[in-house]
Amino acid sequence: MDKDFSKHHKIIANFRGEVNKNSFEASYSAVTEHLNKTEKFLLKMELKRLAGACARSIDLRGLVNGECQLFDFQGQTHFLDDVAIATFKENVAVYGSYTFGVYESVKNAKNSFRNIYQNEQVTPSVVESINNNKSGTEKLQYPAKLNFLANYPNRAEERMNFAIPITLTVLNKQQLATTSIDLSVKGIKFKLINDISLFKGDQLSIAFTGLEQEFQFSKDDLFYFEVKNVLRDSGTQLIGCQRIDIPENDSFERFLVGYIQGNKRRYKINLDNSLAALQTRSLEQYALVKLNELIIFMQSAEGDMNKMSPRYALTTKNNQKLYQYWHDEKKRPALHYLVNAERLARLNVLQQQGKSLLVFSFIHQHKGEKFFYTVDEEQLKHDNAFFMQFLAFAASKSSFAITALKSLTIDAEQAYSPFTLSTAITKQQNYLNSPLTEEVNDILAHLPCAVTATDVTDTSDFNDYQALGYEGIDLDRLKSLGQKHNDKESRVDEITLSYGHQRQEVRFKYQTPVTIESKASNWSGLSADFSVSGLKVDLENPAALSKGDIVHLSFPKLQKITSAFDLKQLPYKIMRISKDKKVVNLRVSVKEHQHIGRSFFKLLIDKNKNKLTPDEYAMLTPGLSAALRTLYAVNMEIPTAMVQSSGSRYKVENLVVGTHGYQSHKNLLSAMLRLSDRHGYYNLYPMLGNLQVSNLIDQHMKKLMASDTAVSELIYIAIDASITDIEKSVTIKQVSELNTPQMRNFFIKNALKQGDFYSLQLKLSRSDEAHMEHLNPELAYIGSYAIHRGKQLEQDIYSVAGLVQLIDVTQETLLRYKLTQ
Repeated sequence: MDKDFSKHHKIIANFRGEVNKNSFEASYSAVTEHLNKTEKFLLKMELKRLAGACARSIDLRGLVNGECQLFDFQGQTHFLDDVAIATFKENVAVYGSYTFGVYESVKNAKNSFRNIYQNEQVTPSVVESINNNKSGTEKLQYPAKLNFLANYPNRAEERMNFAIPITLTVLNKQQLATTSIDLSVKGIKFKLINDISLFKGDQLSIAFTGLEQEFQFSKDDLFYFEVKNVLRDSGTQLIGCQRIDIPENDSFERFLVGYIQGNKRRYKINLDNSLAALQTRSLEQYALVKLNELIIFMQSAEGDMNKMSPRYALTTKNNQKLYQYWHDEKKRPALHYLVNAERLARLNVLQQQGKSLLVFSFIHQHKGEKFFYTVDEEQLKHDNAFFMQFLAFAASKSSFAITALKSLTIDAEQAYSPFTLSTAITKQQNYLNSPLTEEVNDILAHLPCAVTATDVTDTSDFNDYQALGYEGIDLDRLKSLGQKHNDKESRVDEITLSYGHQRQEVRFKYQTPVTIESKASNWSGLSADFSVSGLKVDLENPAALSKGDIVHLSFPKLQKITSAFDLKQLPYKIMRISKDKKVVNLRVSVKEHQHIGRSFFKLLIDKNKNKLTPDEYAMLTPGLSAALRTLYAVNMEIPTAMVQSSGSRYKVENLVVGTHGYQSHKNLLSAMLRLSDRHGYYNLYPMLGNLQVSNLIDQHMKKLMASDTAVSELIYIAIDASITDIEKSVTIKQVSELNTPQMRNFFIKNALKQGDFYSLQLKLSRSDEAHMEHLNPELAYIGSYAIHRGKQLEQDIYSVAGLVQLIDVTQETLLRYKLTQ
């Protein structure tokens, strides 16, 4: 039986979409009269199969030599490149719908790697021509967009894209006719030519001439507006205004509420701010949980700015090693040795210059106790001889570390990032992003600044510093630098950076006898865990209880340790009970009086905070973790490059930094901007222009797991700004290639002589999965008005595969270079 229809491809091509037509049988018989009955029958069945409806989705990512994108057809999602989309549309037009013929034509695209490979057997130059299709100029450009974290332009009202004629009357009584761009209940945006200039704060009146058929205006109906923002272009100005002097119970305002609600799906809501916010929020979520720097929030003592000490530390899996380094023998945080009052004063001076403060340290252990020895580069700048001896001595210790510190001024007003268009958020979603509580605001009021600590130690540093020699070092002076933990030092609390769902209250794992009474019966058991408002109890015997029952609990063992609380017959409500009736979850039942159990357990938890894990501690002050996280996001200076998957390949097209993060005009980011041939984009050639580095990123992304800590790669970059040819202007080397101090020094010397030198530490991490519950409110809102844009954004969110933090360690490299010369 012949099932290979390749020899009949002309017949199949001619009868695409013809099977269901009345003329098919006659035409088919005439064309296939030379075939035997079996062949004719099988070929007809094949034509009918190809014309049959298909429900399969097509995903060509990694299968074709093209950039795949989301393609939606009649509610079904596919991932196709431009060639496949053209093939899809052409075949749907022929078949009349999405059939197996369409499916197979798209899957057999001419630019699929399978077809390219088959053609290569005959004409090997085909693959070469595809691989070398890019011009030399394109290979020198790796454009990336810079995204600012904590950039959430919120709107109090929905804006409808709506063009209607309006008449303006400006302050000089001049009347101007123009057209609106978008409209909200209390706002409007329109265009004007630059001949008549308006500025923020100007007032004007507007007559809505285009709405006269929809609303009954009186002759004198003018509405007053104030200019809130002006965006000027070469020939026009885009002006946003807000209505002022609105009378109570205004009929026009009531009309607009209903008019916009009734027409917003027809004219479409302006989603620009929500689209920008959602993209930023997703990138922030990926970037912050993989930070390598340790963020230390400083607390002022009784409002005294001169008396500040570390109070909170934001930790991730990647910075956990650095955080644990600064712990004493009793596992207590010892960050006050890294950041003290004198060092903070020096940091504040350097902050104005955009510089870090390098701290060199080692740990000496004696009789089970830890002694921290630290010196910063400013501390001994007038005694270079002892400074070099200290560095050589410290580098001889396995605990040698170099930490770069930077201070950030904190503005508590930046601690909250509301969802865009809060009016569209349901009450059920409010818990995801609730406003800051008074308790959190009180804490933030005493946190005037933060310090970032970044480990910039590299294995090559040890030998370079050891070569300085410490023979004849003043041991008494060295000994005076050692410090041991002081019990009077203020407490530092660790808070883990995370976006995962957290319980409303912290649960403490604790076993204590519990007696449950209901009506005339009682059951004994042990608590498994408890919170302020509830607990879980494992019973010895099954209980005749049901969900919703009100029972009374007694805590005999706990009662023995307190006389201030009566822990007998406390009312609790059963929230859940297991099938075997032996595991009960309970919550306090409060009617008219304060529940004694809640007061007791709150006090018990407060006294045992040091036994809680960081995630549990963060829940003791709901909202504090999110507030500190946002405060750092808005000030983040270290850029992060986002690695996105594209089929079986990876691409880097986005960078993220904080909206208010300091960016020097002399740093690598500014150099990348100058090297770009696209306005507003950054050229990542200094990172990706080296084939070994680019391949290294690709290899790590394939091997790394989300649970792994970041892997590090150090590269040197030399840029000669006087040369316009990027390939000749930029030189990139892995430090591992420069395997001797002489080679490294030679590279640095030449780079400084010819232009700029950068030492860049690449920290590569595999991304965690996105916590979509924090993104879904805005994603659903966008999807309800622009489904294609919503799906494209969702695809972009899920495509993030990893991150590369670009940590500039030039300052330490140059210091070491100068010392070793």
